Amino acid sequence: MLLSVKTRSRTEFVDITADINAQLRAAGAPAAGLCHLYVPHTTAAITINESADPSVRQDILKILNQVVPFEAEYGHREGNSAAHIKATLVGESVTIPVEGGRLLLGTWQGVYFCEFDGPRSREAWVQVVGEPRS
Repeated sequence: MLLSVKTRSRTEFVDITADINAQLRAAGAPAAGLCHLYVPHTTAAITINESADPSVRQDILKILNQVVPFEAEYGHREGNSAAHIKATLVGESVTIPVEGGRLLLGTWQGVYFCEFDGPRSREAWVQVVGEPRS
């Protein structure tokens, strides 16, 4: 399955939890299994983190931007080396258990598409494996 994500900022965390659960329902997700999410971009990533307080996402972006500033003596000619580094630090995939046709996340967890070179139209790939519904 393909999940389209439109970002609005240079760096941003987009909560895609509800979108993934909607795709799982529409596809008839298994009663139990695994959902693998993969971002096929070199300047974007995916992560699981706090979903109740948006200041956590802001804090993460603030620190990532301090640790890996946009302006530095990078050799990459496109001018987006910081985005490549941030994507490498966060990672391109996560695997989440599925139960009852939904992502099995902790109470405060959400799934985030992490934009580091936006705004852009992006995608995340969703693959589910598991026991068929009875």
